[in-house]
Amino acid sequence: MDGDQWDTTVEEVDNHLPSSSSSQGASELNDVGEDEWQMVAKKGNQFVINDQTFYVNGFNTYWLMVFAADQSTRGKVTEVFQQASSVGLTVCRTWAFNDGQWRALQKSPGVYDEDVFKVLLPSFWAYNRSNLARPLIARLPKLFYFAFFTSHDFLYFFFELALDFVVSEAKKYKIRLILSLTNNWDAYGGKAQYVKWGKATGLNLTSDDDFFSHPTLRSYYKAHVKAVLNRVNTLTNITYKDDPTIFAWELMNEPRCTSDPSGDKLQSWITDMAVYVKSMDAKHLVEIGLEGFYGPSAPDRAQFNPNSYATQVGTDFIRNHQVLGVDFASVHIYADSWISQTISDSHIQFIESWMGAHIEDAERYLGMPVVFAEFGVSSKDPGYNSSFRDTMISTVYKTLLNSTKRGGSGAGSLLWQIFPDGTDYMDDGYAIVLSKSPSTSNIISLQSTRVAIFNSMCSWKCKWGCKKKNPLEAFFYHDDL
Repeated sequence: MDGDQWDTTVEEVDNHLPSSSSSQGASELNDVGEDEWQMVAKKGNQFVINDQTFYVNGFNTYWLMVFAADQSTRGKVTEVFQQASSVGLTVCRTWAFNDGQWRALQKSPGVYDEDVFKVLLPSFWAYNRSNLARPLIARLPKLFYFAFFTSHDFLYFFFELALDFVVSEAKKYKIRLILSLTNNWDAYGGKAQYVKWGKATGLNLTSDDDFFSHPTLRSYYKAHVKAVLNRVNTLTNITYKDDPTIFAWELMNEPRCTSDPSGDKLQSWITDMAVYVKSMDAKHLVEIGLEGFYGPSAPDRAQFNPNSYATQVGTDFIRNHQVLGVDFASVHIYADSWISQTISDSHIQFIESWMGAHIEDAERYLGMPVVFAEFGVSSKDPGYNSSFRDTMISTVYKTLLNSTKRGGSGAGSLLWQIFPDGTDYMDDGYAIVLSKSPSTSNIISLQSTRVAIFNSMCSWKCKWGCKKKNPLEAFFYHDDL
């Protein structure tokens, strides 16, 4: 289905909405009372809140914490949530890490002194960010500077109020957060930064993949996890591990361990970390952050991988998600990165096949929900046009709705990614600015409305196929699906 056909559908079904516009309809249907703001749980292959099904229509905006750290950019965090809420998006995936880099969350492994940060943070805000550290450092005694900035007990810088603000602001707009705890890639530090910290202490490390196996580096990561989960939000006074605003913890963004194609090294790390997170926080859901590649444990499924290299990156979709403590599966979709950069119909065919295989596996082998936690297409691709992007998004949404209607494991998706106006300099090619993309906004809003209607139609205790009378039911089961 192309973008023009989908736009016609939006106009055609507007008469079923509780409001005159699809955006208002999606927003109204997702309105959640304070007493309903409870933890998201998992029952079988579905998410539930108070035994009510909860299917996800959401988005990624990875840089929220970094922008929240600076008063000059903090308003963009609010803008993102406002705009996402206006089209009914209910879940945002973002980073809860920034390791050893500019505006670092984690300067070095360990924990921090909360009282020190309360004194220093306002001083930093007083300076232009381009000269942020220099004036303050000049005022500090050298001994104090050394102890504060290089100690292994120092964990966070700027993070305190920044991540607190992101969590607090998300709740205001009834948006739940998937918080990713570190990165496979170098951006914002990730596993490479942990290896640098280890080398600085004299550890004999030869690969960034030592992050997954070396006990000292594992302890660094665990210290970070412990600090985040046990943090008390200074704006809400709620401990992170008790906050229903947090949908789930993600162990790592797109973990790969190419040094061990067998997958054993990464499997050991996932097993250790999933249990560790659950030992401190049994309330929240946990997911790995995988891209979804099939590995050695399921050679018959390798046919669904986008290329032969995908079997060599040390991940194993089915095996990895069978680990104790992992609650739902994550999959990413980047046909333009994995298949070919040039836009073609083969991208749509791959998306349908890729999603179908993972939904089937989540049902048959895992018995858990699967979230397509990143999907998008770059405006920098040869042959790109907004109509293709709309078709791609529509394909993802329609595949999920087909699963939803039969009670399948397809639990939702998260666009990569939503940007507010005025942040073009951060665009990686995948940014969607809703105010500049009316057709895309309509597609997103329509999906949000359908998901919200389905969430309100049937509780987990209902048998699938039950038909509660609902004046909007015809809208959900519209012929175009």
